Order: sequence, then structure tokens, then C-alpha cells
Amino acid sequence: MPRFRYRARSAHGDALEGFLEAPSAEAAAAQLMNTGAVPVEIVEAPQRQGPLAALSERLGTRRPDLVDLVMFTRQMYTLTRAGVPIIRAIRGLAESTRNPTMATALDDIADTLESGRDLATALGRHPDIFPPLYVSIVHVGENTGRLEEAFEQLARHLELEKETRDRIKQALRYPTFVIVAMAVALGIVNLFVIPAFARVYASFRLELPLATRILIAVSDFTVQAWPWLLAGLVAAVVAVRLWLQSEAGRRQWDRWKLKLPVVGDIVLRATLARIARAFAMVQRSGVPIIQGITLVARGAGNAFVAERVLMMRNAIERGESLLRAASATGLFTPLVLQMIAVGEETGAVDELLDEVGGFYEREVDYDLRNLSQTIEPILIVMMGVLVLVLALGVFLPMWDLVQIARQ
Repeated sequence: MPRFRYRARSAHGDALEGFLEAPSAEAAAAQLMNTGAVPVEIVEAPQRQGPLAALSERLGTRRPDLVDLVMFTRQMYTLTRAGVPIIRAIRGLAESTRNPTMATALDDIADTLESGRDLATALGRHPDIFPPLYVSIVHVGENTGRLEEAFEQLARHLELEKETRDRIKQALRYPTFVIVAMAVALGIVNLFVIPAFARVYASFRLELPLATRILIAVSDFTVQAWPWLLAGLVAAVVAVRLWLQSEAGRRQWDRWKLKLPVVGDIVLRATLARIARAFAMVQRSGVPIIQGITLVARGAGNAFVAERVLMMRNAIERGESLLRAASATGLFTPLVLQMIAVGEETGAVDELLDEVGGFYEREVDYDLRNLSQTIEPILIVMMGVLVLVLALGVFLPMWDLVQIARQ
């Protein structure tokens, strides 16, 4: 019997959605009306997929990322500025998006709007796509009648965040590739190259140097125990992922990230730039300062920094100024604190926080441009040490073989 996907309204106006089996669409509509629901849309659903097909579809579904959110926000800004009704705009975006997860979420948002809810509530039903900061800015824009400006601010904020993330990924791509290549090369040498040389040395019964004996011992252990080493690596990866999912583990890892050599300071300043930009946006939008700091902390992207930002909220709740609260966190430089002080005195905190965000972003951009020049000597030294160890351990006994061959 054919299956139909339906969308309907209950007697109380609530949105209903699901599947049912019926001989025809008219019969499906009659079944819904018999239960007191008013059909809105009934379409024939595809046949049930097998387990492999369903698994393939699930694996092929991509979760909406920052690029999808930026595109949605920019399109909503353009549509609201043109005066297109919100429900119609969201329906159109749901049909045009290429991400099935995003399309399903937008259809649900449109259904929620048709049931009489506001846009912020509809967006809040999908926290994995729309973060709390995003929902709060939309809520303020709805209540103040400036939804168009809210989408414009969100689009600008998300585009700056995407640009910063892309610059960091681009700067770290080369050193990551070199480190992975070195690890792969080291594994190949241990598993295939050194055992071949070890068999040659064993046939001549040479007295091997200490470095060679160490390399052969490590290679023998790797060849014999590689299944256990692989299982241990997988177990370690799973354990680390579970640890990072815990609150204490995530906070500790975020704190360690800020102390990493070379890149730790860049990550810190990029996080502070995001916080300053986000706080300026919520201040400009009219969000209360306590609620704004809470939202900014939840969107900081670093649990350790978010904890320090929440310390600012607690200090402000006790009646302290924004300057003293920011100074107590120990995150901001004296120049930034001076700009915050000027912003409080002049009543232009949002503008000065934008300047703070720009200040940090310029520093991050400068450091990222010089990151390759900083990391390249370290990578060259690491590769040099690796080559030196292999040369001493593998090729040093070759001199003894040459002497034997001459005799």
C-alpha cells in the first residue's frame, strides 16, 4: 500500500507531521479528518529503503555548518529588506537549499510560524543549527521591529568569524601536513625498511652501534606488536573523545590549547576577538548586559574563556563596572581595558568593543601571516633530527660492511 507524508493542523492549531498508509491521497486526507486534523499537504512518500540504502543516506547527510548559516542569514536579510513575508521566504529557502538537514529544519520553522509562534521560538527548536546568540538577536529584532537590521548584524558577525576560522585553518594546513607525512614515513621505515637492513646485518654478524640496536629493537617491537599498537591507538582516540565530551575534560583541553607554543596565543586572541565582536553586537541590538554576557560566553567556543567571561557577569551583578569586571578576568591587555574604560565614559561601549575586536583581529592576521615562518624552522629541525637518527642507525654499519667486502 502506498505511503504518504502529511502535514496537518490539530483542532488546537498545532502542527502535525508524519507518514500514513492509504490507497490514495484522498483516503489519507479522510483518515486525517476523521481524527479531527485538517490536512495542509499530502504527498506520496518514496518506498521504504533497505538497511544499506538508509545507512548510505544517513552517512551522506551533512550537518549544516557555518557557511550554511552565513548564506541563510544573508538571504534572510535580503528577503526581509525586500518586504517578502517571512514564511514565504523560509519556504523558498527550504526548497533551494542543497543541505537536506537544513531543508528539513527550515520546513519545521515555517510550520512553527504558521502555528502562531514567533521566529525566535521557531529557530530555538534547532539549537544544533542556530546558536543561542543567534536566536537572541533575532528575538530582539522581532520585538523592536528591526528584524532586517538584526539579520544584517548577524550576517556581518558570522562572515567575520568564518574569515578568521579560514585564516587559522589555512595557516595550520602546511605544518599539519608535514607532521602527518613525517609520522607516516616513520611508520613505513619501522615496518619495512629497518627490518630489511636488520636481516642484512644479521647475515654478516656485525657488532652493531648502540643507535642501530635501538632502532632495530624498536622496529622489531613495532612489527610484532602492531595489532596491539593499533588497537591501543584506537582505544586512546575513543577515550580522549569521551573525555573531551565531559565538562571537565573540555574545559581542561580548552585551557591547554591556550598554552600551546606558537599557536596558543593566536587561538586566545582569535577567541577574544570573537567575544568582543559578539558583545558589541548584543549591546548594539539592545540585549540586557547580563543576558548579553551569558550569550557571549555560551558562544565563545572555549570553555575556559567562557568561564572567565561568566566571571564578568557575576561581577556586574554585584554592581561593579564593566572595566573592573573585565580587568578581573586577566584576559585583556591594558590597551583593551583602556578602550573599554573610554567606552563606558562616553556611552559608546559597542563601538569601542568593535575596535577591540578589530585590534585583536589585526594581531591575529599578522601572526597568521608569520606563522609559517615561525613553524618552518621547528619542522626543519624535527626532520633533521629524524634523518640524523636514521642515518646514524641505518647507514653507520654500512661502513663496516664495506670493510668486510674489501677484505
